[in-house]
Amino acid sequence: MGGGGQQTDRASGTEHRFGTYTWEEVQKHTKRGDQWIVVDRKVYNVSQWVKRHPGGLRIIGHYAGEDATEAFTAFHPDLKMVRKYMKPLLIGELEASEPSQDGQKNAALVEDFRALRERLEAEGCFKTQPLFFILHLGHILLLEAIALLMLWYFGTGWINTALIAVLLSTAQSQAGWLQHDFGHLSVFKKSKWDHLLHKFIIGQLKGASACWWNHRHFQHHAKPNIFKKDPDVNMLNAFVVGNVQPVEYGIKKIKHLPYNYQHKYFFFIGPPLLIPVYFQFQIIHNMISHGLWVDLLWCISYYIRYLLCYSQFYGLFGAVLLFNVVRIIESHWFVWVTQMSHIPMDIDYEKNHDWFNMQLDATCNIEPSFFNDWFSGHLNFQIEHHLFPTMPRHNYWRAAPHVRALCDKYGVTYIEKSLSRALADVVKSLEKSGELWLDAYLNK
Repeated sequence: MGGGGQQTDRASGTEHRFGTYTWEEVQKHTKRGDQWIVVDRKVYNVSQWVKRHPGGLRIIGHYAGEDATEAFTAFHPDLKMVRKYMKPLLIGELEASEPSQDGQKNAALVEDFRALRERLEAEGCFKTQPLFFILHLGHILLLEAIALLMLWYFGTGWINTALIAVLLSTAQSQAGWLQHDFGHLSVFKKSKWDHLLHKFIIGQLKGASACWWNHRHFQHHAKPNIFKKDPDVNMLNAFVVGNVQPVEYGIKKIKHLPYNYQHKYFFFIGPPLLIPVYFQFQIIHNMISHGLWVDLLWCISYYIRYLLCYSQFYGLFGAVLLFNVVRIIESHWFVWVTQMSHIPMDIDYEKNHDWFNMQLDATCNIEPSFFNDWFSGHLNFQIEHHLFPTMPRHNYWRAAPHVRALCDKYGVTYIEKSLSRALADVVKSLEKSGELWLDAYLNK
């Protein structure tokens, strides 16, 4: 460690010499309560700050001991403002002889990706078209209004109720994509407006928690398809995914379920139950256990509005039954759209790849079309969304050719599929993982 003055880290109450550090020294600080990160060659002690981080404590912890520059840039639209908060955490910088990236990351690729981001910013790809989001919110409200009008005029017959369930499920799914936009701070210039609208959309229109979503979803973006870091591949022992986990479970003789049949029971416990059972319980538990009272009030306001609107037609029991039918349909929509771009891709433990390679390993695109774009909330451009999470989704198509060109330059695979193939690949990948588990379970 090089020379320098003493600095007390106000966040942790500990004292470090302000000077220069090697990667070896930085990489010693990776445990909870003792975590350092590097951003633009500057070394920060975030040991205690993680508890106050708006995106949750785990997302920073996932980059402890690493270069977090690309993730830092990707998640924060106003870098100057965030750097003000980071000043008290600064304890030094990398030694001049140290590379800017840790591990075996390709420095040329990292620099070219940074240049690509700057080019896209200059071309206006990070600028929002307000009318797009106004119309999107309008069509969600219109769907809900049509559902109520159909009840008012045509009553509660089976056919009308089925149509209403489809309309409400569509509104819920589209509201899910819209809250995703605000959650990623990709709409307004000032993030406080994104945060406010996020709470309104996810709370009042969907009955969920913005803080819960932030904490979970940002981890997924920070380390996609990486075990112990991406909560989306935490399958609660109901499934084994990828090529590594099934063999690991098989060798250890772990058999919570017959995983060689997981591609079949997936249809019964996966898409229909994720939102109405697992997410519903997790959201309520998270809000109460963490004292998220603002989110809880928004959530309660949704249920009050829903019951006032529908219990007068169906009664309390009927309204609750309709609610759960809508949740099940929405859950199918959500699971297939989100998993078709991730489950068939590489799922493994931490490999310390650079941002570009890490995101391309874990994501694939679905062919663009008016329907595919609307159906998936533009998450058919999953690659561009993961590389540039604060980019407004209506601009993904503009970024895609540039990303392809960078992939071609460095030999990185850029995968784009048809919608039908992507959906089928979810089942095929689960079947393959199940076979790997069975082989290891029986023979290793």
